[in-house]
Amino acid sequence: MRVPLPWLREYCDPALDVHQIEERLTMTGTKVEAIHHHGVPSPDGFVVGRVLSAEQHPDADRLKVCTVDLGAEDGQPASIVCGAPNVAAGQTVAVARPGAVMPDGTKLKRAKLRGVVSEGMILSESELEIGAGSRGILVLDSPDGAGGGQLLDAELAPGTPLEEVLAISMDVLELEITPNRPDCLGVYGVARELHAATGAPLAEPPWSEDPGSDGPVAGVEVIVACPELCPRFTARAFEDVTIAPSPPWLKARLSAAGQRPINNVVDITNYAMLLSGQPLHAFDLDRVAGARLTVRRAHDGEQVQTLDSQTRTLDPEMVVIEDADGPTSIAGLMGGARSEVEPDTTRVLMEVATWNGPNIHRTSWALGLRSEASGRFEKGLQPEQCLHAQAIATQLMIDLCGARVAPGTIDVGLESADWIASRPTIRLREARVRAILGVPVARARQVEILNALDFATEEREDGLDVTVPALRREDVAREVDLIEEVARIDGLERLPATLPARRGAAGKLTHAQRVRRAAEDALVGRGLHEVVGWSFTEPELLDRLKLPPRHELRRVVALENPLSDSQSIMRPTLLGSLLDAARHNVSRNGPDVAIFESGTVYRASHDARPADEHHALGALLSGGLEPSSWRGERREADFFAAKALLGALLERFGLDWSVAPATWPFLHPGRSAAVLAIPGAGSALAQADCGGEADCGGEAVGGGEAVRLGFIGELHPLVADAWDLQRGAAFAIDLGKLAALASPLVEFTAFGPFPPLRQDLAVTLPESVAAAAALAAVHGAAGELLEDARVFDVYSGEQVGEGRRSLALALSFRALDRTLTDEDIAPVRARIVAALQELGGELRG
Repeated sequence: MRVPLPWLREYCDPALDVHQIEERLTMTGTKVEAIHHHGVPSPDGFVVGRVLSAEQHPDADRLKVCTVDLGAEDGQPASIVCGAPNVAAGQTVAVARPGAVMPDGTKLKRAKLRGVVSEGMILSESELEIGAGSRGILVLDSPDGAGGGQLLDAELAPGTPLEEVLAISMDVLELEITPNRPDCLGVYGVARELHAATGAPLAEPPWSEDPGSDGPVAGVEVIVACPELCPRFTARAFEDVTIAPSPPWLKARLSAAGQRPINNVVDITNYAMLLSGQPLHAFDLDRVAGARLTVRRAHDGEQVQTLDSQTRTLDPEMVVIEDADGPTSIAGLMGGARSEVEPDTTRVLMEVATWNGPNIHRTSWALGLRSEASGRFEKGLQPEQCLHAQAIATQLMIDLCGARVAPGTIDVGLESADWIASRPTIRLREARVRAILGVPVARARQVEILNALDFATEEREDGLDVTVPALRREDVAREVDLIEEVARIDGLERLPATLPARRGAAGKLTHAQRVRRAAEDALVGRGLHEVVGWSFTEPELLDRLKLPPRHELRRVVALENPLSDSQSIMRPTLLGSLLDAARHNVSRNGPDVAIFESGTVYRASHDARPADEHHALGALLSGGLEPSSWRGERREADFFAAKALLGALLERFGLDWSVAPATWPFLHPGRSAAVLAIPGAGSALAQADCGGEADCGGEAVGGGEAVRLGFIGELHPLVADAWDLQRGAAFAIDLGKLAALASPLVEFTAFGPFPPLRQDLAVTLPESVAAAAALAAVHGAAGELLEDARVFDVYSGEQVGEGRRSLALALSFRALDRTLTDEDIAPVRARIVAALQELGGELRG
């Protein structure tokens, strides 16, 4: 909701600037999303002028040369060239002088137009952003409203600053009103909040004086056939109505609030709605067939043409307002075309009603129709607000339309209403306030806050009896609700940080939480940035990841009531949001991406069990691993970069891990693998079930039973292309399994006092034998003396033969009780060679 600050200050004007007001409102729960500026950047240079003459331009048929009195000290008028068709001598107009800055940032200068000097600009409504301005310049003293003007109470002197006449430059607060606070959907409701938050005086409600009267309205009848959906329906009749443009001040406020000025009657309904929070609707009374309105449920398949010229088909759960010829509008959403106010309207029936909020929300959703009215009604307006809006509209109809209000007010629902007495009185105990907030709040301060918010209070021995105002009856129903009101106005930021009574309990992180944080820290420590993606995603993601029809990841959890088609399923993998984040960065000239995400993934169960949820950790690398420099070609992200990153993560938990050949549709078929790990000593898992980012169970690796944690590999070229990436590598693991595998205790292994003995070994193997398999065979045959084994070189070529490759292994041996000799290592080396020969290996050199 947009609230122009000058309009707000009319009812509560604290000695604070716009940013201080924004802070106070936000800190007390009425969040200010943004501060906008409407109109000209500064009022300097904008003045009132009087046109002394308007002569035809000598060289342009559509231009006039105007002599305009701007109240100059030397008495000399200004010459201004104007192209508006309605400019004429004797008019009082708005003028921008040279040096004035227009809303679009243009700074006016003294210029020549077709050879004639122009010393400023005579302004239209659109140039001041106070209306459409389609009828030429803004005439400030037009008695018939021509040009959007209005007969002013006093003659304006030339040279008067324009800001004293019109709000041409104003700040506008954009508020996020929570669904439980429909009382703040009007300017006066926000002013009440500002009054409570700052202590500044609050003006009387704009509906405190009502020119209308009670009783029936002669010749008009209203019947409500569904009172459960329409608790209150009020209507007033107006005679001798003159339809005309609204005055500039009204147009300026509506435009700043985001409304488009139309004519004085329609603008009055919008103005009263913005001020009170209660929507209104104006009928042309002469077009209401039979002068009778009936509120009823719609018939199945019934159709209504609304003001937007759309024909809408209804069902029995929706409510219509009909006259003798049929439906005229959809209750609470939009009026009908048949009875709308026209330029020749002279009699108006002003309807203000209360509608059932959930029913309006359901109707709006079913018809795909949202309006300013429906957005308010669906939050639950109160019946008392009807006459608030009626009082405001009645006074404006008299002042701006020259209307005569007919005696009486139709008020259906007043006599049998149970809402009149439904204002609960709640005991607010001082001890309870202190217990909930952790600090006492003086009773006098509680009374001050609650009275400022329109609650009535009475002193009691242990606290206060508080009567809830009508407009808050749906929001405040318990003692804790009153405590919230006291706390937010007194200042939540002032409450000290306290802990509740523990009763012997001590809080600490679980093992799984510690593992999750340590894993995330490991990636952050190696330069990755964390991203946070949506848990919702689109079904098309499964096709973009090239998943076949019966793939495990296609067991998705579909939402019954999605926000949109692009968020209709729960994500089965983190890879989609990681790829989205990478594309976002690459498209904004950030080609080097190193990101990770820690979040939940979802799978539908095979049976009637609840959906399977697992916390996963995924990472994605794309582009270069370091910035370009003079040292030569930089390294690009590939399988081995991702593997090194994964190793740094898993080795932090002391896990014995490896990778094994495996394929996934979204990974390169020759550069992908499964991530395997063996449970550490003291871990809670010896064998894990399938789920999360891991697609398989355990398998024998290196003599132990390994658990498949997830996947690692380079992106499939088609998948990378679908996200506009050149190349990338990713991995994802199930953090739940990682926590179960990792021991909660960190074991320390002492370094021996004796030096290691290193030997290198070169062996040729078939290309089908993975290096990991060779290393596993080495570890399995060597025994306890082998401290470390790694591959430090790979060679393929004519010297080793077709279909084979050479691996150079660095072997490190160490004993804790002596310095090893070649004779000690010889039998170990022989066992290693024998194990490699079983894999088809042959020693080189």
